[in-house]
Amino acid sequence: MRRISPLLVSAALLLASPGAIAQQADTATRIASQVEALKTFAMLDGVWRGPATVMQPNGSPLTFTQTERIGPFLGGSIRVIEGRGYDDSGAVRFNAFGIVSFDPQTRGYTLHSHAQGHVGDFAFVATGDGYRWEIPIGPATLRYTATVKDGELYEIGERIVAGSAPQKVFEMRLKRIGDTDWPAAGAVSPR
Repeated sequence: MRRISPLLVSAALLLASPGAIAQQADTATRIASQVEALKTFAMLDGVWRGPATVMQPNGSPLTFTQTERIGPFLGGSIRVIEGRGYDDSGAVRFNAFGIVSFDPQTRGYTLHSHAQGHVGDFAFVATGDGYRWEIPIGPATLRYTATVKDGELYEIGERIVAGSAPQKVFEMRLKRIGDTDWPAAGAVSPR
């Protein structure tokens, strides 16, 4: 077997280094941009609880207790959301998980959502005092709009069909009940 010259290895490393250094700088810049952009949603961080109502297919309202825990992850470059809806007995009737991210190239936010067996990526729009996002469903769209003010997270969901007035199908009014170190806490240590 031939030995590789240490001089040849050193030359190869020197030639590769500028690209590797540039890639690291680009990665650091990209992450810094994401961290800065996600500060827009820092008002959501914490633990929330309150009443929620969803309109069932038969038109009757279903009321439950909704909880949300929201926090930064990956050094603040994403926001992670877990929502749980509890019935009167304390059983979980609804469970959802979402990740809000920012793409520096498109300058847009995305919500990657998992709920009730469904998964999707949706444009997530900062509104100054909250957010808005939409789910296309056939000829209709579900539009969710939230405001955060004075420790309250208020969100409505509306079913929108062309030519008709928006129909409210969801409402929640949550109070911020505390801080959370979720999801960043509890990482596995290296030893």
